Amino acid sequence: MSEQLGTLEELPQDYRDDMTAAGVAPLWPMMRNVLPHGRPNPVSKPGVWTFDALKPLLLRAGELTPVEKAERRVLVLSDPGRGTGAMQATASIYVGMQLLLPGETAPAHKHTPSAARIIVEGKGGFTVVDGEKLPMEDGDLVLTPGGEWHDHGHEGDEPVIWLDALDLPLFVYLEGSYAEEAPLQAQRNRPDASQVEYLSSGLAPTRKFGSTPRRYPMMRFPWSRTEAALRQMAKYTDERPVELDYVNPENGSDVLPTMGFTAMMMNKGETARPPLVSSSAVFHVIKGKGKTMVDGQLIEWSAKDTFSVPVFAALDHHAEEESFLIRVHDRPLQEKLGYYEERAR
Repeated sequence: MSEQLGTLEELPQDYRDDMTAAGVAPLWPMMRNVLPHGRPNPVSKPGVWTFDALKPLLLRAGELTPVEKAERRVLVLSDPGRGTGAMQATASIYVGMQLLLPGETAPAHKHTPSAARIIVEGKGGFTVVDGEKLPMEDGDLVLTPGGEWHDHGHEGDEPVIWLDALDLPLFVYLEGSYAEEAPLQAQRNRPDASQVEYLSSGLAPTRKFGSTPRRYPMMRFPWSRTEAALRQMAKYTDERPVELDYVNPENGSDVLPTMGFTAMMMNKGETARPPLVSSSAVFHVIKGKGKTMVDGQLIEWSAKDTFSVPVFAALDHHAEEESFLIRVHDRPLQEKLGYYEERAR
């Protein structure tokens, strides 16, 4: 196959003018842009957002903009490859840092994109999803799947901050992104499913004849249990880093249709050199300190920081102290499309 294809400039001007008038364009000058050989050529670039830089900006936003005027008081983490203001951290993943102040409520709405929250800092916040009140504690993963009503509230006395991750770019690209609003939901007078039906791994409510489990049976994954599971795994496996996927407790599938979430633990001094993968990712640091080389670019990170990596990025992690991270990735989407891939380095 020829590597050098014809260019637009090689075509006569009258032919180019006639194509423009007809609303068509030749494929061959553009083919390598959309079908490069061997591997994709991503627009996305590695990004890093330190919590030390974001927190003062969030708190100032709390002073400048009441939640009633913001609906969701969020600072968007924009992909450096697309520039500030881009509603993408990678091609398919949006992330933003959200602030809720004591006594505030964020109104109920539902939308076509799916979302998840990783709680960064503060106590007393909660999310209500279809009437189920979900406490928001440091490191917890809280789901608000597409089409599910949800609102946020704050019963504490200090700011609550969390990281939002959505598959919003997909729905914007498909021109299918929209939301609906409603009054705040009535809360059921019981703990959330992570504390009742799915308190213990491997146990689920008895299946009644003819009944089917909810599509999203468990909306909150407490960090305390995740960290305990990682530490226990670390005692009995030689695999490094230790990783655990967040899954639907009824069927073992990914917790959301297009986004996956993986918890990772690294001991002090540990290094990791994962294979090249076709999925993009956003890493959020729950605890610890370290650095990651992303395609030769050094990213230094510590607790509460966030960084992104594009597809097929060469990663080299090094933990300077015991570290825990959550990786948000689009592998579930790629597997559904049938093209997820890993390559040895």
